[in-house]
Amino acid sequence: MAQAYGLVEVLGRANAVRVLDQMCKAADVQFVTDYTRNGGHDTVVVSGSTSACTAAVDSVKENNPCPFFGAAVMSGPSSESDRIFQEWKDGNK
Repeated sequence: MAQAYGLVEVLGRANAVRVLDQMCKAADVQFVTDYTRNGGHDTVVVSGSTSACTAAVDSVKENNPCPFFGAAVMSGPSSESDRIFQEWKDGNK
C-alpha cells in the first residue's frame, strides 16, 4: 500500500507523459499507472510520501506544461483505492 497517491488529469497521451516527467523531476515519486477514458482524458497516477506527492502535483498546478482538468493528492489511501489503481495498471497491459 502506498503512503500517498498524486493524480493529474490531462487531455492526450503526449501531455500525460509531459506531466509525468515533470512530476518525477519535481519530487521523489514513482509512476504507478495511467488511465485513458473516452475523449482522450488521461489520468496519471504517482505514489510516494504525502509531501512528495503534494510537491509533484503542485509542480503541475504552478507550472503546468499543458492544460489539465484536475489534480489531487490522496494521503493514506484505502485498500480499495489500491485495488482500483491495480485494475487500471492491469488493464494497460
